[in-house]
Amino acid sequence: MKLISYIYQLLWGDLFTIPLPNGQTAGISLLVLLLIPAGIFFTVRTRFLPVRLFPEMLRVTVKKRRKSEHHAISGLQALIVSTATRVGMGNLVGVFAAISAGGAGAVFWMWLTALLGSSTAFVEATLAQIHKEKDPLYGGYRGGPAYYIHHFVKERKDGKSRRSIIAVLFAISGLICWCGISQVISNSVSSSFYNAFQIPPLYSTVVLVILAAVIVLRKNATVKVLDVLVPIMAGCYFLITLIIIVKNITYLPAVFRQIFAEAFGLRQAVAGGFGAVLMNGVKRGLFSNEAGSGSAPCAAAAAEADHPASAGLLQAFGVFIDTIVICSCTAMIMLLAPAGLLTGLSGMDLLQTAMAHHLGRFGMIFIAATLWLFSFSTFIGILFYARSNVAYLFGDNWLSQTLYKILALIMLFIGGLAAYTFVWDLGDIGIGLMTIFNMLILIPQSKEALAALQDYEKNRKGKS
Repeated sequence: MKLISYIYQLLWGDLFTIPLPNGQTAGISLLVLLLIPAGIFFTVRTRFLPVRLFPEMLRVTVKKRRKSEHHAISGLQALIVSTATRVGMGNLVGVFAAISAGGAGAVFWMWLTALLGSSTAFVEATLAQIHKEKDPLYGGYRGGPAYYIHHFVKERKDGKSRRSIIAVLFAISGLICWCGISQVISNSVSSSFYNAFQIPPLYSTVVLVILAAVIVLRKNATVKVLDVLVPIMAGCYFLITLIIIVKNITYLPAVFRQIFAEAFGLRQAVAGGFGAVLMNGVKRGLFSNEAGSGSAPCAAAAAEADHPASAGLLQAFGVFIDTIVICSCTAMIMLLAPAGLLTGLSGMDLLQTAMAHHLGRFGMIFIAATLWLFSFSTFIGILFYARSNVAYLFGDNWLSQTLYKILALIMLFIGGLAAYTFVWDLGDIGIGLMTIFNMLILIPQSKEALAALQDYEKNRKGKS
């Protein structure tokens, strides 16, 4: 337990603090130290891709799908799968927590982090496309960081390495992370349904596990379900938020003034809270969009794309959807509610109280249903990610694939009945280690993705 606590603190705790004006400080964690400079580096090297190529991201997203190979998913379907896993409890309760701890200004830093994360997401998704392999079990393709890390190491060892230690460590970290997330998901769902409907956790958990099992234990049902579920859940959440904004339109200018004023510590200068504003926004942005963690590339690799860079642009757009759209919706729900109403509340109580203020009893019901959908889609999405990592570790066999799915379903069931901090910490440690192992190779290997981007833009110019 002490070892787990030490590793957790090393990854997520403050390694050091940096001084800020007026005697303030900002704590810097190891992951922030890795991801923010890398995001700046990739943003500069891609010549500010998130801004410069945003119209191209939209074009690629709405581009008519061509008929793909048997069982191969399209680039848009890969985007839907990655969005399903990015959009979860962190987009709801996590955003409320960030604002509660750091103030409205945290939203601005969350937005800025998303722009940097888009560039990182582009690089890792493009590399996943370049290094994808045929999938003999499920059909189509597979890949992700374990595979491009393996190829990177193999090239430098003259092809003598059967397994890369870093790739193995990444794959193991991913499987640990996703088991931990399974518990968090079910606990969040059972808690929200108990708060909204007084349904005992056992009942809501059993239903969740049965539905999840029906989908994930079938060969290729995951993508088909997410193809329908994700657009509906994201669209409904956006629509409800839009209704709330319209109802409170007169307060909207004040909310944006608050966001930008607090972003730079203008209100917090006296209280010395700028460091909290900055770091809560940055950490929420990093944790929510998952750019650099190596999760989304597992979906990007499975896609059949006409060019590796187009898959990268789709995943860069996925960061925009997650943070700029969904997280901002949640922020508006909170910031448009009376501050006094939310004082002293936290977690699901905070979120459901804000929704009840805006929409009455329907608000509480809606947020419980939304959390269920977000969490359910996250679970089946992470098991899609797990496919390639299980195959890398244990080879192409149905036994290992099925056993991991059963393990995840068991963790889903247990988490719905009780909260185990130890397992949750393992999930956070898993994603932290994934990020480290991924970033170790991503930066030196990024030249391949940058070359692909250059080729893509050259071809686009030639066609225009």
